[in-house]
Amino acid sequence: MDFKKIEKANVSVEKFRALRERAHKEVDEGLLRAAQCAVAKDGEVIWHESFGDATNNSLFPVFSSTKAIMSAAAWLVIQDGQLDIEEVVADIVPEFATNDKETIKVVQLFLHTSGFPMAPFRPIEWNDRPSRLGRFAKWRLNWEPGSKFEYHPTSSMWVIAEIVERKTGMDFRDFIRQRISEPLGLKDFYVGLPDKENHRVTQLEHVGEGLTSEDYARLGMPEPPVTEVTEEAILAFNHPAVRAVGVPGGGGIMTAAAMTLFYQGLLHGSAKGGETVWTRDTLDYALNVISGDYVDPLMGHPINRALGVVIAGDEKRNLRGFGHTNSPQAFGHGGAGGQVAWADPATGLSFCYLTNCHDRNPIRMGARGVSLSNRAASLIEH
Repeated sequence: MDFKKIEKANVSVEKFRALRERAHKEVDEGLLRAAQCAVAKDGEVIWHESFGDATNNSLFPVFSSTKAIMSAAAWLVIQDGQLDIEEVVADIVPEFATNDKETIKVVQLFLHTSGFPMAPFRPIEWNDRPSRLGRFAKWRLNWEPGSKFEYHPTSSMWVIAEIVERKTGMDFRDFIRQRISEPLGLKDFYVGLPDKENHRVTQLEHVGEGLTSEDYARLGMPEPPVTEVTEEAILAFNHPAVRAVGVPGGGGIMTAAAMTLFYQGLLHGSAKGGETVWTRDTLDYALNVISGDYVDPLMGHPINRALGVVIAGDEKRNLRGFGHTNSPQAFGHGGAGGQVAWADPATGLSFCYLTNCHDRNPIRMGARGVSLSNRAASLIEH
């Protein structure tokens, strides 16, 4: 292992060794088939390593970590003066104005307070416009918009992607490529995977045993509700046709290194020495916590959300997917199966952990993410 980049970045080699050891622990133990990690600072990747049945050329689905990418694309539409978060969605997408959805605002899509968390949408229908608009029209509310927070695994981001397309006249995937990945010089960063790259994608699988109702009761924890994120839905991303869609709420496919450089772009507004992508004003606006008194329905803690991303915030930050050692300003978005991605303005570090093995035990999976983030966030003192 070459530590030159680590030392040049003023990272503690001892703490880095602890992070690296934790990253490959469950691969060594046989629970996970593969994992990939990266850390970046000052616009450069200082560590990118893969463990198990993967190489640094391997691509991984990042699932809901894609929400940060789709949101950052929408921030550019706002920056261009084409979108206001207080706009009513139905004024932009008239087909959406059915079944009491007429009052939903754009900001509620970002905050998961829109009221349609369970709305179905088959990914391969996206490219068929009549089917896509038909889905929007059929969706019904589960509860009154704005009345509470409940995580929308994919539905709200489908609408944000549609809004980006209506406002810009561009396919949302092309918009992400032309306005984000190309200006930032991101390689191996796909929302909508080209067919020629399919051979590089790690195959998804489920591992471990799930917890029973009795297990949750014994732990004194509420049992998570059933959502659209089923094992079948996860494994659908083993199919090239689904990967090609670039599901805006969960279909990004990339390397951990590419994700850390994306977050470096969000820290600095540009690639190292490159043209401005997001202005400082845009980033300050987009990363401002606007979720007010909304709380997580299971654990009861404030959700601390900005425009499409989570802000670490107070001592409950571990419940939001961050480490205890992250600063309150750290921001990011995790993904199903244990994917971790964030940046921390206090240290200038960005971190990403990916795996193709989805642990059925959410307690173990969550503890892994917090443990990794604790070690990554403490690489540099702040």
